[in-house]
Amino acid sequence: MRIANWNVNSVRTRVDRIAAALARLDIDVLLVQETKCKDTQFPFDAFPGYEIAHHGLNQWNGVAILSRVGLANIQTSFPHQPGFAKDPKKPQNLEARAISADCGGVRVWSLYVPNGRAIADRHYDYKLRWLDALARHVEDQTGDPEQPSSQPLVLGGDFNIAPADANVWDITAFIDHTHVTEAERQAFAGLIEAGLTVTSPTSGYSYWDYKAGRFPKNEGMLIDFQLARGLHATGSFIDVSERSGAGASDHAPVVVDYDYDAPIVTGSAAGAGAAARTTANPATNPHDTPTETGGDIA
Repeated sequence: MRIANWNVNSVRTRVDRIAAALARLDIDVLLVQETKCKDTQFPFDAFPGYEIAHHGLNQWNGVAILSRVGLANIQTSFPHQPGFAKDPKKPQNLEARAISADCGGVRVWSLYVPNGRAIADRHYDYKLRWLDALARHVEDQTGDPEQPSSQPLVLGGDFNIAPADANVWDITAFIDHTHVTEAERQAFAGLIEAGLTVTSPTSGYSYWDYKAGRFPKNEGMLIDFQLARGLHATGSFIDVSERSGAGASDHAPVVVDYDYDAPIVTGSAAGAGAAARTTANPATNPHDTPTETGGDIA
């Protein structure tokens, strides 16, 4: 089974690139982040052969799963997932940052971890609490590390953390900034302690900011990962070429091959991906314009 995760930074802006990548990379399951649209705005019909689940509330965040090996038991949050509002006096509502489903017998999560914004910002504390709740959920599902759950599990997405100094182009550029703090790195390590293994590349970069010509200078960050339990990865790579050219996302797809056979679903089930839509929050205006911004603001 080939699983890819990709922060597309607006699904409606990247429809053609996503469709091309699905075919070119022969992807079985694509975990998408930053769709930046509501559920009724998602281009379900643009990806024939894939069942699709999407969770989006507005022009920010948004996550999706595209699968050609089946899609069932969709969830749009995990237990104790915290919410956020900039004003602490307002309701701290859940954001569209997590979606999961069973795909060909594997439980997959598409995750868009909060950015953190700044160390002194409430969003930073929110990020750490969000990751802690996720780790506790993984641990609860795993049980005894010596006798893990029989269902394979994959978490994939934009974690907004560089786990090591080598995962950014120049660590001195990140002094007193988020993404590289000890607390964030401990939170990422907490997922591994909960029973997961990093199966995606641990070197190279997956994100290059639009600003200051970062991509041509290869001034990037490795913040997109897959972590798995109960699966053996036979290979992985970052499709850096996808970051080049006009209209590219600021993130590149991360691709992992697993030694796991799951039959491709054919016929009406795969062709009617819209049947797997989530409808937690219907859009009020299907003609809203997608917002083009860097992927690290939310």
